Amino acid sequence: MDAVFDALSHPDRRALLDLLFERDGQSVSELQARFPVSRFAVMKQLKLLAAAGLVTSHKSGREKRHYLNPVPIRLVADRWISRYAAPFVGALADLKTQAERTSAVVDPRHVYELYVRAPAQAVWDILTDDAKTPLYQHFNMTSQTEWRVGGAISFMMDDRPVIVGELLALEPPKRLVMTFHARWSAEVAADKPSRVTWTMEDIPGGACKITLIHDDFGGDSATSRQVGGGWPETLSRLKTLVETGTPFEITPAYAPAGGDSA
Repeated sequence: MDAVFDALSHPDRRALLDLLFERDGQSVSELQARFPVSRFAVMKQLKLLAAAGLVTSHKSGREKRHYLNPVPIRLVADRWISRYAAPFVGALADLKTQAERTSAVVDPRHVYELYVRAPAQAVWDILTDDAKTPLYQHFNMTSQTEWRVGGAISFMMDDRPVIVGELLALEPPKRLVMTFHARWSAEVAADKPSRVTWTMEDIPGGACKITLIHDDFGGDSATSRQVGGGWPETLSRLKTLVETGTPFEITPAYAPAGGDSA
């Protein structure tokens, strides 16, 4: 957590986060063009933000694109704010979604990274156990899954499917890939299925790095605009559950039927 505060203490790094908040997935060249410093300075600040877990990067063709990772900031909020004002914190998380509504991103991608004090197997055991889904999922969703490649997976609220998909890859305990077809409103149900990829990488000290990528939206869509609010909560709750064995309860500020994220 100290690394997060150190990273946020510099105005140039905060400005870079603001640029990624406005439009995620920018290259160094794109960021430098909108920032009054050298390319080397931008790269240096991005490296420090990445070290704090606030920015993650992935290759897209020949370019490396950078993404805002809001999970560490959400964890700071969860520590001191959410128990008193969870609905307000949840509403603030939706600011990212609202910013994306005016974004010119052709191929949106949500990328999140976090570290947990547990091995990859412990994370895998929770992700692949339907009985534990409501202990960490947004809105306490339940799930029903055929645990095989090609198997169906459904996430439900009050026995109503709000997300349905197909398992594309199961590589225990490192990688899980599924399609994601939102059903919580007619608007998102009209979208093509997108893709969610979970990756767990063991690191020294009995910990692991979790990377979650939600992409393949087929362009700017209702689903790509709405999922940004739910993933940080899901990841925060998953981290708490894996590390402590105790569910982190969050009271939703609103229901997905109104167009919220999954």
